Amino acid sequence: MLRVAVIGSGPSGVYTAQALVQQSLVPDVRVHVLDRLPTPYGLVRYGVAPDHEKIKSLQNSLRAVLEDERITFVGHVEVGGAGGLSPDRLKQLYHAVVYCVGAATDRGLSVPGEDLPGSFSATQFVSWYSAHPDAAVDAFALRARSAVVIGVGNVAVDVARILARGADELRSTDVPPAALSALAGSLVRDVHIAGRRGPSQARFTTKELRELGALPRARMLVDAAELARDPAYAAPAGGPGTPAPPAVVRRNLEVLRGWATDPAPARADRLRRIHLRFFLRPAELLERAGRVAGVRFAHTEPDGAGGVRDTGAYEDIEAQLVLRAVGYRGLPLPGLPFDAARGTVPHMAGRVLRDGTPAPGEYVAGWIKRGPTGVIGSNRSCAKETVASLIDDAPLLLRRSVAADPLSTLRSWGVRPVEWDGWLAIERAEAALGRSLGRGQVKIPDWNGLLDAARDDGR
Repeated sequence: MLRVAVIGSGPSGVYTAQALVQQSLVPDVRVHVLDRLPTPYGLVRYGVAPDHEKIKSLQNSLRAVLEDERITFVGHVEVGGAGGLSPDRLKQLYHAVVYCVGAATDRGLSVPGEDLPGSFSATQFVSWYSAHPDAAVDAFALRARSAVVIGVGNVAVDVARILARGADELRSTDVPPAALSALAGSLVRDVHIAGRRGPSQARFTTKELRELGALPRARMLVDAAELARDPAYAAPAGGPGTPAPPAVVRRNLEVLRGWATDPAPARADRLRRIHLRFFLRPAELLERAGRVAGVRFAHTEPDGAGGVRDTGAYEDIEAQLVLRAVGYRGLPLPGLPFDAARGTVPHMAGRVLRDGTPAPGEYVAGWIKRGPTGVIGSNRSCAKETVASLIDDAPLLLRRSVAADPLSTLRSWGVRPVEWDGWLAIERAEAALGRSLGRGQVKIPDWNGLLDAARDDGR
């Protein structure tokens, strides 16, 4: 029997487990999917916006994989870090280990004032309204009048949309009570989304963009002069020296053009304004009374080579809340090699490389393998490549003796894992919490609550 540990229960980890049990070359495979959290699904549970119910429903397909009798979910198991299981210890338990630990931190701006109170990563904000147990329950009081979101990708649009939504619109979602209460009392009236490049180079999808414009109590504001600075906007059909932009860019520009030329009227019931800005590079976060008070942006312009350059002009935008959404980055895992420049583990077709040589039994998949690129579905092909390498190595891997019962060994080491029944108990507790609040299922937002629920049979 080939015993494999997959570290991480997000899409990359679950797709890796699925590919392992679906391959036919090694018929007897058992997979343990280990996760630091007592809950499965990774960023699908803790990263997808609560009002994106269709994407969140992906949990159903991930669940079907984890319910396979050859796959065991093993939550609340720390790998790496202080007190966590080391790669050497994992090798005592499994023939192979596939690390699917994602990109655990955000990229910084590297500008003065970035660490002022009131300045956060979008990841922190997402974790807060998604009830991640590492997030501070009362982190965002939302007493700010104006918020700036730096970045023009889907994460930036997500956090701006949540800031601009009314709490009543989120009451049917699984947003935890503290976050819902804070959003209900929010004083934010202006949300600025700013990117250093033009609209044709923004990373948001047309669907995300249109969702902003569909918010019933928000008004979209776009500066036509900023759009006109973009060559693709100025010549949308292409022209001499200007190729026609891809279809998604054309659709985005059409939406933006409509907002710039025919903005929604300023009605009394439109409580918030969303300002979508381009060609603004953050240069400094401004301070007042020890907190962030605004962002100083440098104006940029196209440099003719696909990038931008500063124009020498600056603009200050008031903000008591700043959220940066400029990308993710992988973190080194103690005991594994790490490419600090790329934020990934060096590998060859998923095989971990130590000093340039494949390390038998050690593999990577997902963002820690390829960087934070692609969509959720990209993890399928990534996982299949890694699993193909692992299965090719299986004859060698099976020569090594490992623990007959990894879970018993884990318990003997003092680990208290949460298995699938524990996760089902958490689900029941969250359903009960929702009923007590007159809502649907509501997430438990803290470690103690999750672990207490997992260890309470509740039947």
